[in-house]
Amino acid sequence: MSELVLPEKSHAPGSIRELLAVAVPMVVSSACDTTMIFTDRLFLSRLGSEQMNAAMAGGLTSFVMMTFFIGLAGYSTALVAQYLGAGRKERCARVTTQALLVCLAAYPLILLCRPLGPWMFRLSGIDQSQLAPQIVYFNVLLYASVVALARHCLSCFFSGIGKTRVVMISALTAMTVNIAANYVLIFGKLGFAPLGILGAAYGTILGSLCGLAVVAGAYLSKANRAAYGVGESLKFDWEIMKKLLRFGYPAGLEFFFNLVAFNIMIMLFHSRGLVTATAVTILFNWDLVTFMPLLGIEVAVTSLVGRYMGASNPDTAHRACMSGLKSGWVYSALMLVLFVGFPSFMVDVFRPETGGEVFQQARPMALFMVKTVAFYIMVEAIIIVFSGALRGAGDTFWAMCISVGLHWLMLPVVFLMLNVLKLDPEYAWVFVIVIYMVFTIFFWLRYRSGKWRKLRVIGNEPPPPTLDSTHEIAGI
Repeated sequence: MSELVLPEKSHAPGSIRELLAVAVPMVVSSACDTTMIFTDRLFLSRLGSEQMNAAMAGGLTSFVMMTFFIGLAGYSTALVAQYLGAGRKERCARVTTQALLVCLAAYPLILLCRPLGPWMFRLSGIDQSQLAPQIVYFNVLLYASVVALARHCLSCFFSGIGKTRVVMISALTAMTVNIAANYVLIFGKLGFAPLGILGAAYGTILGSLCGLAVVAGAYLSKANRAAYGVGESLKFDWEIMKKLLRFGYPAGLEFFFNLVAFNIMIMLFHSRGLVTATAVTILFNWDLVTFMPLLGIEVAVTSLVGRYMGASNPDTAHRACMSGLKSGWVYSALMLVLFVGFPSFMVDVFRPETGGEVFQQARPMALFMVKTVAFYIMVEAIIIVFSGALRGAGDTFWAMCISVGLHWLMLPVVFLMLNVLKLDPEYAWVFVIVIYMVFTIFFWLRYRSGKWRKLRVIGNEPPPPTLDSTHEIAGI
């Protein structure tokens, strides 16, 4: 059995300091990924609201096509963490190999689903000026989906062992390349022809490739190969694959169905016309900016809960969850001040340089929606922390049921409010926030039941070494 390695800096197990040591690089990483998406839409907003709206809907739909496999492979974070906590370091890289095999097999399946995108766009009845660029953006990103999948798998390995700085550096690299490439390709700088939304898609792919190169280089480095037996792990392992599929498929289904529901909700809003589409796009641009850092906290909670559950230490896993909840609330309170205090600035940053009639009509609606985003984020902080803890412990099925129920309950009511009762979009958005508030109770009740404490994802492995208060698990 591999020995546990002491970290460079010791933090109390399950403490906020320990959580932040893992979470901060992941928050920065998530912020970088968000900046890439935000910059795409910001640059395109200078060309017109239609281009910005097309990037949002087209990019989200391409991501939906990958979500099941991203969610399934994403469970490798918890599985790697549990093997590390159980002192089985040599199995961590084997988990990543199985995740990569899943994603390689998924790529042709994703491409087979490509015609569904344009079909859904036409079915939704969006404005024709938005339809053509939306299809272009969607197609280019989908063909390059294998790059995003591979980068995700390798990032999950480093999240699982707690070395999240590697993920952060990868994201910083991808963001820098993406922003520079977008500026050059969208607007036609440095002798390049202006490509508009096509340039935004190419810039996104180029940034992702560079981010993949960083994380792949770290994974294949001499030190990592020696520590985790990467070379010996490059083979099919049915025992680990079964665990990944068994506990990962609910996470994959959850991610897929949630994003499908969210995408349909976006299309329902967009079908109300360019004015509503512009207001909602501005809203969710800022929602994305504020929500993505919370995912960094969720990854840290999943990693630490998984690690301590692998070490048969559920009490410390609970402390890690509570540390994540406190951190999420502090972050959400800061966002509350930002959104309530500066809504005009946040909306006006998307004002087009020319032809801003649609923007001017959408501005009052966007202002109202942006002011309420902070309350939405405070609710999301509770949900993602508890769902991250449940996934880390292996309680993926019930986390899926609650989360999917939440998202699909919203759709018929939003449809009724927008298309049958013909209410203003602001009412539908308030309803979405209320539904999220109600569902926080279900996540809390499932976590409070304590059933996650009894789960053993790797229960048939040799017993883990004893941890004491002065020896922590490596990787932070």
